[in-house]
Amino acid sequence: MSDLPENYRFTNDHEWARRKNDGNILVGITAHAVEQLGDITAVGLPEVGDALEAGDRFGDIDSVKAVSDLYAPIAGKVVAVNGELDDAPEAINEDPYQAGWMIELLPDDPAAFEALLDAAAYRKLLAEA
Repeated sequence: MSDLPENYRFTNDHEWARRKNDGNILVGITAHAVEQLGDITAVGLPEVGDALEAGDRFGDIDSVKAVSDLYAPIAGKVVAVNGELDDAPEAINEDPYQAGWMIELLPDDPAAFEALLDAAAYRKLLAEA
């Protein structure tokens, strides 16, 4: 798990969050989650404008193994969704930390990002699993 981006934050549910230069937060799933799911075949994402609370289900992801819920790492308003995933959900398998981003949030509380797991804490979570 040394391939974890150090400037990202993570959840116990294996979502990642990355702060953009404008303060918005991109959200996706970790390489560990991708590994557990196998080949991803579809993604259901929210609408731009949806308000989410931390821990809210914001969509689902279908794979050859299962359908799994996606959860918001922090509270905020959805300001963008990755429409590329409609036609190419495999981008999540190929590049979960860049091309595989799912939603962009305008955070209700920018400090909530810092409260998520850092890379070291996420590595520890995976090691204990």
